[in-house]
Amino acid sequence: MIQTDAQSLEPTMSHSPQTTILVIGGAEDKVHGREILQTFFNRSGGRDAQIAIIPSASREPAAIGNRYRDIFEEMGAKAVRILDIRERYQGEDPIWQNDLEECTGVFMTGGDQLRLCSLLADTPLMEKILLQVQRGEIVLAGTSAGAAVMGYHMIAGGGSGESPNRSLVDMTTGLGILPQVIVDQHFHNRNRMARLITAISANPDRIGVGIDEDTCALFEGEGLIQVLGKGTVTIIDPGEVDYTNEPYVDAINPLSIFNLRVHVLTYGDRYHIPTRSLHVPEQRLSA
Repeated sequence: MIQTDAQSLEPTMSHSPQTTILVIGGAEDKVHGREILQTFFNRSGGRDAQIAIIPSASREPAAIGNRYRDIFEEMGAKAVRILDIRERYQGEDPIWQNDLEECTGVFMTGGDQLRLCSLLADTPLMEKILLQVQRGEIVLAGTSAGAAVMGYHMIAGGGSGESPNRSLVDMTTGLGILPQVIVDQHFHNRNRMARLITAISANPDRIGVGIDEDTCALFEGEGLIQVLGKGTVTIIDPGEVDYTNEPYVDAINPLSIFNLRVHVLTYGDRYHIPTRSLHVPEQRLSA
């Protein structure tokens, strides 16, 4: 069996029981029920919510920032700020950190995850956000690119629709908010199962989390995931893998991986990362 050590994950993150992180697969409903955005708004304090929007991943940060500001203002947020960070040095400016003092929620938009990481990784602003998230002082959400950056290992790009092989995926370092997972977004919508399996075969001490569009993996406390939205969350668990040819084949050759566990979760289903256990809603069991 391939040996993994859950305690060796780097960097380690200690989350409080109040920690709440919404990891959204992209294209969440912004017009009708807005269930996922409404959940973020409610968890951030409802009408007492003071929300910071970080649109830095977008090529049009002003436009996307204003769009989310309008949504949260329509919901009745007490205050909405746009942290329009376009240069890395801005993440070191105390003015942005001061804006976080009153915030109860931070929302990272979609766009380019590489751009988002290049602007925010290891900045005082990001360190402050991480600390507040760990303490349960703010609710954090990220959609699309804002979801991809959540892990320590991040999928920067790649292909789809092929058998698992190393050429399918480009890996780099993310923001490390949820270091135990590797996130892929727009998951079944863009046929990304093979690339997430490829990423996990090279990093068998992590868990893959593939999130469909208009779907959210809601992380609470110390590793409990609950599914919200219309699609599915796919869990790729390599904990019982006993063989993969990943270290031995060329980048374009297909991968083999034995005893990989795959779970497909829908609305209300829960998965507990520390125990790798599943929880089905009681009403479904009694139906």
